[in-house]
Amino acid sequence: MPSQITNQNISFIGGGNMAISLIGGILHTGCDRECLWVSEPDADRRDALAEGFGIHVIDDNAKAVEKADTVVFAVKPQMMRQVLQALAAPIARHRPLVVSIAAGVREPDIRRWLGFDAAIVRTMPNTPALVGSGATALFANPWVDSAQRDRAESLLRAVGVTLWVDKESDMDSVTALSGSGPAYFFLIMEILETVGRELGLTPEVVRLLTLETAFGAAKMALESPERPQTLRTRVTSPGGTTERALAVLKEGNIAGLFDSALRAARDRSVELGDQLGDDFGENLNG
Repeated sequence: MPSQITNQNISFIGGGNMAISLIGGILHTGCDRECLWVSEPDADRRDALAEGFGIHVIDDNAKAVEKADTVVFAVKPQMMRQVLQALAAPIARHRPLVVSIAAGVREPDIRRWLGFDAAIVRTMPNTPALVGSGATALFANPWVDSAQRDRAESLLRAVGVTLWVDKESDMDSVTALSGSGPAYFFLIMEILETVGRELGLTPEVVRLLTLETAFGAAKMALESPERPQTLRTRVTSPGGTTERALAVLKEGNIAGLFDSALRAARDRSVELGDQLGDDFGENLNG
């Protein structure tokens, strides 16, 4: 898959953290540095990008997209309308693949702001992409051909696993599950560390045990053909400590809490999509 982007000109509009992680990932696959462009308004960030990656860094969005085969929009969601409309003419001239990593901005709005039926792939990466362990869902509109699908998948696969969804509405559920998901696990780790200290363990010990336990459980789940329910049952001895702890969590309706939490996140994603697609969406504060 990486060969799909090795000799392609890729331009990033915005040089923030997610763009940095993608650039680092695709360079690791063997992509030529000469093929990568970033347009970034902040001078200090431009200097850091140029020094860190040795790629083309400018402060001119229009110039960045002139020869691009793929344009990755990595700007704040509330800025997408303004940025897209300003680039509508140069993008319409040679029609590159448009990839959006702007959370909540829907494909019909991107196409409307560009003013033509552009080939658009909307993506929802999550923050572990910053360390090469992301989980990204992708949605392609009807104007994306098979080669462009491969190109978009290769780009995002450089920072983790990828999967396609057939309905754009599924992206709201993806946002609730994997987009917001790292925060759920961070909260659990935070709670475990706090209680561990209250039980008498030192901060150093409780942090290491918490992180390694979380990592080990995820690794077991990834490498095992069994479902998490089966793995949980196997480590829950009848009458043992794990059974007692899980009983308390069930009595507190942990399943119901997570159900409500994910539905709330999904509903908020829908609301934000509605707001960002509004004619005044660029004035929102997020």
